[in-house]
Order: sequence, then C-alpha cells, then structure tokens
Amino acid sequence: MALPDIVDRDTWRAARIDLLAEEKAMTRARDALSTRRRELPMVRVEKDYRFEGPDGTVTLLDMFEGRRQLIVQHFMFDPSWEDGCPSCTAGADEMSEGLRRHLETRDTTFAVVSRAPLEKLERYKKNRGWTFPWYSSHGSDFNYDFHVSIDPAVAPVELNFRAADELEAAGLGWALETPTEQPGFSAFLAVDGEVFHTYTTHARGMEWTGGSYAFLDLTALGRQEEWEEPKGRADIARGNIPDFAS
Repeated sequence: MALPDIVDRDTWRAARIDLLAEEKAMTRARDALSTRRRELPMVRVEKDYRFEGPDGTVTLLDMFEGRRQLIVQHFMFDPSWEDGCPSCTAGADEMSEGLRRHLETRDTTFAVVSRAPLEKLERYKKNRGWTFPWYSSHGSDFNYDFHVSIDPAVAPVELNFRAADELEAAGLGWALETPTEQPGFSAFLAVDGEVFHTYTTHARGMEWTGGSYAFLDLTALGRQEEWEEPKGRADIARGNIPDFAS
C-alpha cells in the first residue's frame, strides 16, 4: 500500500499551509459558484403534477408542507423493479431526521420522488427504516419532464442537460435507445401559491448533497476508488459507483 511520506511535524505543517491556500481558493470559488446558482432565473411549473403518498394524492405544492422551498431527490426506482437503485439507496440512507430538521428550520422541505408504485416505495422504505416523505410519480409526466426517466419512445432524450447530438458525441448514445432511470436533485420555490423550478443537478453534482464523500475526501486514503490519485493508497480499489456496498 502506497502510504503518505513520513516527515517531521514542521515539514508536515509547511505542506499543510501550502495546501490550505488552495483550499481557501476553492472555498471562495465554491462560494462564488453558489452565488451564481442563487442568481439563476426560475421557471414557473405549469403542469398540475399529481403524486401518490401515504396520505393520498398530493400536488407539488402540497409537498412543500407549508414551507417556502422544496428539495426533491429523484430516486431511481423503475415500476418493474422490486428494489430501489443501490446508489440512490446509499444517498437516502444519509438523509437523517436531524438533517431534515435543519433544512426545515431554514424553511426548506426534503422529499423523495420515484416512478415505482407507492406500495413498492412503502415496502422498501419500511425495510430501510427511512422516515422521509416518499411520493410515487407513477403515471405522471414528472420524471420525463425532469429528464430522470429516459425513454425515447415517451419523450425527447436529454441526459444531464445534453441533447441527442451531444450524447452521441460524448459516447452516450445508449441513452437514445435504452429506457433508463437517472438520479438527480431538484429545487423548487413557492411564491404566492405558485411553484417555480430553480435548480436541478445530476451525476457528480449530487456528491455534495451527502456526507460520506465529503468526509472521505478529508482522509489520507480518500474515497478508495480506482480513479483517484495517488494510486495504491487503498487495499481495494473500488469502482466509482457510490452505493457503498463495499
């Protein structure tokens, strides 16, 4: 195993101070990026989407539970599946009641939406011991409109904001032929009884919504995945699939 060099405390401190300068620059860059995110325009949600929850049929506005903001996790759960996506499951495992209380203190509700029927979601939720609100969009356009259910027979394909020609160029042509579920997070704002879509992120943009990767990035062994540098740090080089099954 290729561990870090062993040095004296003064040498380590000097190296740490050098890295701190880069970390501060990254923090400032992240703050600036977050500012740009907050400055994005918003889009009125015109469709009257309907979802099934444990208490019956609800609208997107109902899911806010009276708060100003709503964050939706687009959880991959195809209606034909018996279990949810392992990676989405790993992310959902980290959505504790305490974290949700903190969001609610800042007038923000967290909810999960999947395309599988409610009875499958309720069973899976119970088995995992989750307590967050989980709604079924089965039979709705919601997943297709937000490009997390991909099926060229149903709607034009868009994956992580890339259209068909861009997907072909990026070697992702499979998305144009194969129905698939995709993960994501979307943010909404309620204004005078209307709902506005303010943000959506996919792929690696989702990493900072969970705690595990952020904590592992602080350590010498890192995420212990095969793509990371320096090589040889971990005894097992895992794939970059964030299901935390190993």
